[in-house]
This record gives sequence, structure tokens and C-alpha cells, in this order.
Amino acid sequence: MKLDKKHLRRNAADLALVILGSAIMGIGYSLFLIPHHFVPGGVSGISMIVNYFTRLPVGLMILVLNIPVFLLGMKIMGKKYILRSLLGMVISSLFIDFFQEIIQLKMATGNAILAAIYGGFMLGVGLGLVFRGRASTGGSDIIAQILNRWTGMSMGIAIMLIDFFIISASGVAFNRLEAPLYGYIVLFISSKVIDMILEGWNYTKMVLITSTKTDEVQDFILNTLDRGGTALKSRTLYLNRDGETIMTVIHRKQLAELRLFVKSIDPDAFVIINDTYAVLGKGFKATQVS
Repeated sequence: MKLDKKHLRRNAADLALVILGSAIMGIGYSLFLIPHHFVPGGVSGISMIVNYFTRLPVGLMILVLNIPVFLLGMKIMGKKYILRSLLGMVISSLFIDFFQEIIQLKMATGNAILAAIYGGFMLGVGLGLVFRGRASTGGSDIIAQILNRWTGMSMGIAIMLIDFFIISASGVAFNRLEAPLYGYIVLFISSKVIDMILEGWNYTKMVLITSTKTDEVQDFILNTLDRGGTALKSRTLYLNRDGETIMTVIHRKQLAELRLFVKSIDPDAFVIINDTYAVLGKGFKATQVS
């Protein structure tokens, strides 16, 4: 019973994220993207091009154009994945038409740059929340997964190629060279915002340090930075020398201090720095992605 309640709460929380994200997307489309004809790629981008010529509602066209995509995806990806994508696609499409056709929100600004920036931001926030709700809006990501299965092409490259083609096509459709240029801005901003929503704003740094001064580095990390770490046995390939590599996770603001210290005591130290978005442990607040 406890497991069932926990499962229900999780599903309710996911649904709330999908609804909230879809509402934000719908507002962004109505206030910024549709009035300026800024195509963000994917099936929604094709729908905006169709809307430009036929005045058919964007949300309705997203539903119609996604039908063959979902039928093909169901055969390849399985029903469970497709059902979650179908949920996100239907809710987001309804919100787009609700704000655009029923509420009829007016264009928020006549400034194209501002529209691209804020439209991309709201699209990114909305999609990020939908993804956090373990759903999707169909379109490019399903097509990309199909291409990945058939051709071995990476998901990132597949989505980039699909969106690039659709955004570029908007320039021909609208007979405006500027249209795809603004579309690329929308795509770039929305992609970055999606990453921040999924991975968190306050990411930390994982640092790997190979040095002959491991005792000094260890003391600095423990006592000055007040952080922990792990000493890993290692062997340098070039000198074939055994030693230790220190692995630690620190806050971004501590990175410069650590780099300066390591450089001052061992100019020949080898240091690798990576962004880390989810850390479980004392002193860090984990970012829950799924």
C-alpha cells in the first residue's frame, strides 16, 4: 500500500510538472513565437509554417502531424515510452491553442530580439519541466530515436539536423532570410535553459589532481576548503611512475583558489576539471533529475 501511495504521489507530481511546463510553453508561443513567426524546430515548427499559410491552429496541427510519428515510434520504441510522450504532446498542444485561439493573448513586444530571447527562455523552461515530469512533446526526439535505432546516429546530432532543416525551411516558407536566424537564437536559448532546468543552476566542479605534492594538496582541500576527497592509486604513462590522483568535488567559487594553490606548490601537476550537476553527500544538495 505504501508503495502504491508513493507511486501515485510521484505520478501526480509528474503530471503537475507536465501541466505547468505545457502552460508556460503555450504562453511563450502565444506572446512571442507565433506572432513573430519564429520557428523553434521540430513538429511544432512545421505546424507554425502550416499555420502561416492556412491559419489552422498550431496546437491542432501538432496533434495531426504527430500521428504518423507516434504510430512509427510505437513499433520501434515501445508503448510505455510513446504513452508518456503522447501525454506531454496532447497537453502542450491544448495549452498552445488555449492561449492562442481561445484566450487570444496579444503579442508581448514588437522587438524581434526580445521576442526571440524571451520566447526561447519560456520554451526552454516549459520543455524542461515537461522532461522533468518524465514526458516529452513528441516530434524531434521520437524521430531522433528512430534514426538512432536505424542508422546509429547519435541522438544529439539527429535532433540538431532535424531542427536545423526545419528552421532553415522557415526562411524559404516565409521568404525572409531573418526568420531562420531568429529561429536559431530561439533554439540555442531554449536548449541551454532545458539543460539548466534538468541539471540545476548551482552545479559543482569535480577535480582530478595528479601531483607529487599530494600531502599538501590533501591538507589544503580538507582544512582550507573544508571539503573531502578520495586518493586513487595511479601510474603515470609517460614517466611510468606510481603515485596518487586526488579526486574531489568543490563549489564553483572554490575552484580558482584550488587551482592557484596547486599551481604554486607544483607547477607540473596535472589537473582535470569537470562540471558536476548531481552530488549525493554531506555538504551538497543533490539535483533530482528523474
